[in-house]
Amino acid sequence: MLNLSERMLMAAKMVRHGSVVADIGTDHAYLPAYLVLNGIAPKALACDVRKGPLANAEKTVEHYGLEKQITLRLSDGFDEIEPFEAQDFIICGMGGTLMEQLVSRAYWLKDSSKRIIVQPQSHAEDIRKFFVENGFRILFEDACVDSGKLYCAMAAEYTGDNIEKSVSYIYTGELPSCQKKEARLYLQKIVSRLRKKAESERLHGSADEAERLERIIAETEEKINAMQTDG
Repeated sequence: MLNLSERMLMAAKMVRHGSVVADIGTDHAYLPAYLVLNGIAPKALACDVRKGPLANAEKTVEHYGLEKQITLRLSDGFDEIEPFEAQDFIICGMGGTLMEQLVSRAYWLKDSSKRIIVQPQSHAEDIRKFFVENGFRILFEDACVDSGKLYCAMAAEYTGDNIEKSVSYIYTGELPSCQKKEARLYLQKIVSRLRKKAESERLHGSADEAERLERIIAETEEKINAMQTDG
């Protein structure tokens, strides 16, 4: 049986049972193969912008005999995907900035029947900011440790609502509700990064920006202190 890394497994658990999945930036197609093999997704699209990763994906598909369930697709993000081809869309292993760029090009993702699952490697605040400002609701988030590094993942759906969020939300998202020690550690790491940025702004940049970051840090620490984690 195919085993996934912890960060990919975290994203896989957010897929709705019975949904056709499109994996954006599939690389070896381990994620769609896992979802099909475990009966979570009946079919999947394995998409990548480069031919090399798709060749690796083809080997995985052939190895597990999934040629009828998994379609390989050369695509830059969502560009070569038709809206009707899948219900759940996964992006793993990219920075949040690139994720935001890819999702923003696919206007048809503004559909309440679709779910977007992202596992940003960095700058998760960029994709959260996009979701918040474009009528998407972040349903839930998770965090894990994989090979000694902390990762988060989130699932979002379009609602069209314009709900005002706290200034710290793009940095914390729904992680304070996760109730896991990994989520707490992830948020503490975010606070550490913001502190360094605030200090740099005070010394070499804008005092106003430094004060804004300090407010975000204070809010985030309040959320961390209020968490009831499992460890």
